[in-house]
Amino acid sequence: MDDLVTARLVLHPMSPGDAVRLLAGEPDGSTRWAPGYPTDGDMAGARRFLDVCASTGDPQPFGAYEIRLRENREAIGGAGFHGPADHSGSVTIGYGLIPSAQGKGYASEALRALLAFARARGITCVRGDTDRDNIASQRVLTAAGMEQFAEDELLKYYKVTWPDASAIAGPRA
Repeated sequence: MDDLVTARLVLHPMSPGDAVRLLAGEPDGSTRWAPGYPTDGDMAGARRFLDVCASTGDPQPFGAYEIRLRENREAIGGAGFHGPADHSGSVTIGYGLIPSAQGKGYASEALRALLAFARARGITCVRGDTDRDNIASQRVLTAAGMEQFAEDELLKYYKVTWPDASAIAGPRA
């Protein structure tokens, strides 16, 4: 699968081998890691990705992506889907950046790219969540076009929905 490229970022689809190297703390020869990468969140995302691979196979294109700066290809975080779409065409998304890359709009840029990617592939709903006290992450989700639809004592839940294009178009001749 090809990289997703935005104005400032490259979202590189993670392979199972990439996830294993990340967990071992060993970048491959073509990957540069910015200081502070990978974070605990990146490690958790790599483990989740490998768990999905083990249970259902590689979920790409609805898997994990490494966020790299376009200018120097340094990895600064991760984003991606928690697995393939469910029966209703819905996926869950997550993201995270190293502290030095936060507050620069990178997370919103990466999230917007993944939302457009999902929509172009027929996904009808993308969900995400964030801690109730994580105001920065709440701003990222809303800046990318997601709306809060619920909350509980720990989390706020967000989603964006689009109509099912096949349902609008009706049967094909």
